[in-house]
Amino acid sequence: MSARLTTAIKIGDAARAILRKTQSFPGNWLQRDEDRSEREHVGVEPMLLALSMELALKAWFVFDHDAPEVIKSHNLMKLFDGLKPESQQKLDEEFKRSVAPRHPNLFHIDYGIRSILFQHQNAFTDCRYLHEARKSMMFDQSAFESTLEMVLGEFRKRYRVERVNPVWPP
Repeated sequence: MSARLTTAIKIGDAARAILRKTQSFPGNWLQRDEDRSEREHVGVEPMLLALSMELALKAWFVFDHDAPEVIKSHNLMKLFDGLKPESQQKLDEEFKRSVAPRHPNLFHIDYGIRSILFQHQNAFTDCRYLHEARKSMMFDQSAFESTLEMVLGEFRKRYRVERVNPVWPP
């Protein structure tokens, strides 16, 4: 495995760590009975979740291309569009199979992963500078988290880690 692929795995692990940390925050939507989706949200969770998705997509990109060129953007749509078409299709199919039934959206005819990424494409920047916003920020946290978990789960299926214990001296 090249060093770039090892880097991709480390990026994916960082994305998962940010997601898990965010889910441990007091009052996380997973810990409450109330529905926090589709409401105005102020806090660090959307920013960190968007950063986690950015890292997850960059990990996919590195795995797809195994080249030193990287996309230097926070825009989730640009990152997704940088993936190989077969990766985009795989993620969209898994989204439609596992996420869309639990988080339906009647406003999109072809509701797929692009819908979520488009809706939140600039969330990292927008949430970081919420105090400068001229309009309110809508962040569907439950659907976004489910999408992020799916992306990370599918990324984890792309490789396996085996522990090697070399015997020295030979």
